[in-house]
Amino acid sequence: MSTTQKVALITGAGSGIGRAAALALAADGWSLALAGRRIEPLQETARGTRERGVQAIAVATDVGDPESVRNLFAKVREVFGRLDLLFNNAGTGGPPRLLEELTYEQWKGVVDTNLTGAFLCTQEAFKIMKEQTPRGGRIINNGSVSAHAPRPNSAPYTATKHALTGLTKSTSLDGRKYDIACGQIDIGNAATEMTARMSKGVPQANGTIMPEPTMDMRHVAEAIRYMANLPLDANVQFMTVMATKMPLVGRG
Repeated sequence: MSTTQKVALITGAGSGIGRAAALALAADGWSLALAGRRIEPLQETARGTRERGVQAIAVATDVGDPESVRNLFAKVREVFGRLDLLFNNAGTGGPPRLLEELTYEQWKGVVDTNLTGAFLCTQEAFKIMKEQTPRGGRIINNGSVSAHAPRPNSAPYTATKHALTGLTKSTSLDGRKYDIACGQIDIGNAATEMTARMSKGVPQANGTIMPEPTMDMRHVAEAIRYMANLPLDANVQFMTVMATKMPLVGRG
């Protein structure tokens, strides 16, 4: 295998930001491992990347399950022999519930996917990246602007995204000795299936319902592409890409 081959693993690759990132990286010649819960959307993403002339595999994965994550990374090692980029993108929002009415199961479901899943994938990425030749690699975490400020009734999602910032910093620090760089992209109101409801109005901090602007997802894909293609002696530690007029900065 040529050491010039660049291999990326993307979780949550079956739709939205994960799929857009996969297609952007494929355009740069990255080989891809695509992970997510449902195999059919992953296979659709894989077809799109192969049309750009790169190798891609689709692996059904529950990132919150340690055995499933180990199987995913074993497959990456078996097929590609190395890993240059992990994009921890898999995430779930959970139901919009009053904090005091959330069930333990609803809390745990979000934590398992958004935080524990990123941790488990990061662990396995370290094991490959520190041993391969050339050594090292890059990890990008999808933090969300919820890592900065919450929406109403979003305690599990907001808590995990704030925690992900801590994981990003620890990964960046602990990865230095292995030439592993880690950064975080915080995305606000990219136009996806998840944000389609925003044009009709979403709850605001002051109790009102207001529509919010969104931005084209290609701007997010280009940001990830930029971060991914940096040499390992340079790193974007944190980047926020957001719809300019969304109500994040200010009071309300």
